[in-house]
Amino acid sequence: MTIRQVTADERLTTSFPLAAYAFESSPLGAARTEEFRDYLPYQEGNRTLIVEEDGSTRAAASAIPMRQNLRGIVLPMAGVAGVATHPLARRQGHVRTLLHQLLDEMRDEGHPLSTLYPFRPSFYARFGYVGLPKPRTVTFSPADLGSLVRVELPGEVSWERIGGGYPTWRAFTEGCLEERHGFSIFPDYRAVGLRDRDECWLLTARVGGEVTGAVTYRIDDHGGTLLGNELLVTDPLARTLLLQFFARHVDQVERVTVQVPPDELPELWLTDLDVHIEARVGRPGRSAPMARLLSLDALNGLPAGPGRVRIELTGDRWLAGNHLLDGTAGALELASGASDRVPTATLTAAGLSALAYGVLDPAELPLRGLGEVPVDAAAELRSIFPRRVPYLFADF
Repeated sequence: MTIRQVTADERLTTSFPLAAYAFESSPLGAARTEEFRDYLPYQEGNRTLIVEEDGSTRAAASAIPMRQNLRGIVLPMAGVAGVATHPLARRQGHVRTLLHQLLDEMRDEGHPLSTLYPFRPSFYARFGYVGLPKPRTVTFSPADLGSLVRVELPGEVSWERIGGGYPTWRAFTEGCLEERHGFSIFPDYRAVGLRDRDECWLLTARVGGEVTGAVTYRIDDHGGTLLGNELLVTDPLARTLLLQFFARHVDQVERVTVQVPPDELPELWLTDLDVHIEARVGRPGRSAPMARLLSLDALNGLPAGPGRVRIELTGDRWLAGNHLLDGTAGALELASGASDRVPTATLTAAGLSALAYGVLDPAELPLRGLGEVPVDAAAELRSIFPRRVPYLFADF
């Protein structure tokens, strides 16, 4: 058995067929197999590793070099995708071996963060990943937006195909990356697939000439559904401008669906809005994202509250040792092997990742088996890492 990195064309006969078997209808038709070659330009910068035995691909995994905002700082992030095993080679440890090498390589190349959508969360929890909140799907009738139709709002909306509007969309998502905790975007070579497919409309809200909101969407049929993707806005005015546009479809579609961040409250958008909000999580096929720190370099310089605590990191391949976390200057500083007397907590990699991403309170970690956190240490960690709601925008 060998592990090796495959070239672009090799994906056609190695990783692509395994991923298709794992995540698509099966068996594939000839036409679908021919489409694999069309995907190659959008995979060019990925790192794809395979397990090979007697000339046969037994497992595959890829990492996409992305960027993610962690508490206001944009860092390189390894997005893990396409993890699949041959049906005759499952439960033999191939994925574990691949992930160890893949994450080793991405960490060594300067990616201190990693995210993924798991096929089974408990499997990836053993690799130090912790769950992130899932974006919500919001469904409502455009008839319920009728009160917005004649409202005079400052600003305007623009409407075009994504093929032509892609530069505007890309620039806006780059801006969201700089501002929003947890937000991540694909590298250019992957992101342009949205432009090249040109399968949706782009709606943008502008105020004073500046783009303040955007959503891509398509309509499945007359009398059907306006299917919106991520509704991205910088303020309530931008959201209202986009909803006002949807209201004008009252005689065209029965319902509108959009994706919204996990901290959005659609039930408060309008009075008398009949809205269904769903974030269903299950397996297989309905997983919430997961994330972890691959390197403590991700913490240096993060905005932090005025806490001071020593942590002992245990049980992880990539994070280990004793470290002093000091946020008293407003930016987190790390020191190894610090000897001064401060509260001490013992954390797993998933426990520290949960604090950094803001998804768990320190008091929850012992309940989840993610560490031992005395009360005094919990207070310091709570100050250093205030709770935040991360929004992992990029969809794998």
